[in-house]
Amino acid sequence: MFSSPVSLLLFVWLIVPFCGTERARQRTVRQRDVEFVEKCTGGRDAGAQNCTRHQTDAHMNMYSGCLQGPPGNPGREGNPGVNGIPGTPGIPGRDGQKGPKGECSTERFEEPWKPNFKQCAWNSLNYGIDIGKIADCTFTKRRSDSALRVLFSGSLRLKCKMACCQRWYFTFNGAECMGPLPIESIIYLDQGSPELDSTINIHRTSAVEGLCEGIPGGLVDVGIWVGTCADYPRGDASTGWNSVSRIIIEELPK
Repeated sequence: MFSSPVSLLLFVWLIVPFCGTERARQRTVRQRDVEFVEKCTGGRDAGAQNCTRHQTDAHMNMYSGCLQGPPGNPGREGNPGVNGIPGTPGIPGRDGQKGPKGECSTERFEEPWKPNFKQCAWNSLNYGIDIGKIADCTFTKRRSDSALRVLFSGSLRLKCKMACCQRWYFTFNGAECMGPLPIESIIYLDQGSPELDSTINIHRTSAVEGLCEGIPGGLVDVGIWVGTCADYPRGDASTGWNSVSRIIIEELPK
């Protein structure tokens, strides 16, 4: 319908104005963007610092064409992580200063002390020996660190024409007390009456008493004996005449 030259002229007439308009529109948009950025950053005018981030975001959204939606729900907490690699040992510390010397104390928890005693008694013992054992009494000692208190009570007599001395004493399992000293009692008589060829014959109730330590626990044979005094002659002794005699044994805590 149209010749080739005419068609070419018609195409140029339609296309050229459209391209110029598009380039002008793109230059206008870019120029507005530059002006907006310079205005908000203070590039051209220091008084443009009142631009807000909201305005900038609105401007960018306007050109990007994307609207910001509402925030999403917070996410759940993640699982705990695994343990990390152990660190290297630190440098050993130095020794501290030496402290003061402490006090040494020992606490002992023991059961309450229970009384432990025994009595052996005889009626009219009337034992007339001058040397030897008169009587004994067996006792059970509960502890080794305790002491024994012993008592003999009875009638004692000594007679002689010349000076004489007799000794009454305790033994423990056949030996005299060594903790700390023997338990004894003596009677000394000077002499009788040479003119009347007679001797003094007096019977008196007397006591032999003491405390002995260092005796092991268990059965203990407690005996009362009579013997002579050192460096003095023997007299005529009598024990327990016409009266009650007794041995009392008691265990005591130290």
